[in-house]
Amino acid sequence: MTENPPAGIDISTPNVARIYDFMLGGKDNFAADREAAEQIIKAFPESREGVQLNREFLGNAVRHLAGEAGIRQFVDIGAGLPTQNNVHQVAHSVNPDARAVYVDNDPVVCVHGRALLANSPNVAMVESDLRKPDEIWSRVLETGLINGDEPVAVLLVAVLHFLDDPYAEVARLRELMAPGSHLVITHLSSKDERSGDTETMRQVYSRASSGVVPRTLADIQRFFGDFELLDSGDFISPQALERFAVLGWAGVARKP
Repeated sequence: MTENPPAGIDISTPNVARIYDFMLGGKDNFAADREAAEQIIKAFPESREGVQLNREFLGNAVRHLAGEAGIRQFVDIGAGLPTQNNVHQVAHSVNPDARAVYVDNDPVVCVHGRALLANSPNVAMVESDLRKPDEIWSRVLETGLINGDEPVAVLLVAVLHFLDDPYAEVARLRELMAPGSHLVITHLSSKDERSGDTETMRQVYSRASSGVVPRTLADIQRFFGDFELLDSGDFISPQALERFAVLGWAGVARKP
């Protein structure tokens, strides 16, 4: 991305979406984002691979849901900047009739996203905040792409660890999802043996557009409520899952 951005974009404060973009090898980032990312990589050298594995898990989950699970509609909340192998692209590779709605609370991300998705069929991007689940659902349904009475895949990928206490909001989303729907979550995890490195990462993100809250495995799995957890081995190899476990945890669950 050029260092002369459009008006209204703050390039002096690291942005979590642009940090993620940089770690994926994207170009939609600025010097402050790259500096923050390098500090995170210094504390957690595994973080760059972790971001790649996170993306791999997302792609495999969407591919499975659009295929074997028969899910035709996807809602990606906290989607960030469009990058390679987006949710709608993966879903369309399995089912060309699949529909996807991206949700983000960053107006700049949404403007950029709409421009990039302008010629994509059965895709929309809406601006809303995970802390307002009823508003999200209303705006998603207003696109006309999502039928609230049919199973849907809700994706909360690498987003919940940027919120202090989102359990009630995720519980509300689970209520709104039709039976047979699936919830996909990836999340940074906290480990006692890396507490010093985790604190360094917290400090970096505290100077960015959002702080970060790593959680224990038990606390991450609480987000699924009474949904039925599926075998993560269906979405990522045991070797890759083991490498990803250094930084986080990922799972998919089905609403009865």
